[in-house]
Amino acid sequence: MASETGDPAAIERAVAERTDAPAGGETVPLDVRELGPPKPLRETLERVETLGDDDVLVQYNDRAPQFLFPRLDDRGFAYAAVETDATDAVVTAIWPADGEGGVSAGEEAASDGPGATDPSPGSAPNP
Repeated sequence: MASETGDPAAIERAVAERTDAPAGGETVPLDVRELGPPKPLRETLERVETLGDDDVLVQYNDRAPQFLFPRLDDRGFAYAAVETDATDAVVTAIWPADGEGGVSAGEEAASDGPGATDPSPGSAPNP
């Protein structure tokens, strides 16, 4: 993608500090801001299926990917929105859930964790 994803090191630190994502694997960036619907959803779902157990996909989007979250739940992936000043994109960390430590975006926000966001029901959908 042509869009700049910001400071990768700062974003990786934010993911590590503000989510329950595993820290031992690879961080895989995926910028879908320039893709038209439904490509962001499809591309993300294809990429998460290739993640190793400790890998984290960091999706950069222009909005909260509302339609993605239920599909990630169905496939056994954990995710969390990550707030950072390192980029102007909406950043979502996605990783394989181990059944215990994974926190979805809604659960993270409910715990009032730092940087957690709860996508509002009226926000713009992302196909």
